[in-house]
Amino acid sequence: MSMLGPAMVEAVPSAALRPYATRLCAYREHYDSPVTRSEAAVPGAVLILAFGTPMEVGGERFTAFTGGLSDRFTVTRVTGPSEGVEVVLTPFGARRLFGVPMRHLTNLTMPVADLLGPWAEMAVDRLAGTPSWRERLALADRLLVARVHEGPSLDPAVTWAWGRLLRSGGQVSPSVLAESLGWSHRHLVARFQDQIGLPPKTASRVIRFGRALRMVRSGTAITRVAAECGFYDQAHMNREFRGLGDTTPGQIRPRPDGERRAS
Repeated sequence: MSMLGPAMVEAVPSAALRPYATRLCAYREHYDSPVTRSEAAVPGAVLILAFGTPMEVGGERFTAFTGGLSDRFTVTRVTGPSEGVEVVLTPFGARRLFGVPMRHLTNLTMPVADLLGPWAEMAVDRLAGTPSWRERLALADRLLVARVHEGPSLDPAVTWAWGRLLRSGGQVSPSVLAESLGWSHRHLVARFQDQIGLPPKTASRVIRFGRALRMVRSGTAITRVAAECGFYDQAHMNREFRGLGDTTPGQIRPRPDGERRAS
């Protein structure tokens, strides 16, 4: 008898994949009724190599699907049993894997086969035929490494700028990045949209939101999160949480047992 609910196993990407992926997760979902979720924006591209019942994403149905970076939350709906491997690609992993300018994929979801052709069906078939979740994750890692290394080379200046944004929690301004690189603002935006899919200011918002989300989930006081992450005030942080995560800091802040949420 199958167990209702979600189950998952994570693996750390191999050294060869680590520059291109931040998360590998084998999962299975089976609920007794449809489940609707709001998936928060992340500073990466989500790749789902799944089999089973298609998932509804933004009102459309997909089995194996992917897309580019987003500057908004995405509504998904699980209507039947499904399993597979979820991969969160770095922007550069997505750029090399898909081989197209990332601006063409911003805020889009599409079947994996539309971008990767026969490779997508081969990968899903091999994963479906691998019953051990650990072996399934190792296989996904090997397949992705081989495919990514066939992709186009990256712009080292953009990888440097992206790394600086990540290390700062999204608090380095585009003007500082452009000045450091000796580029005009227009050129910086164009290179970000090609390699990452979002302009630097928007990418900074997503990175800052991700840092704030982790801090709130860890129990950090909301006023401290707002100050340390560079929001103008708590109202500004609330607006960003609603737009990028369909939630508010108060809705996700850990609370001691017995403490009620404000209605």
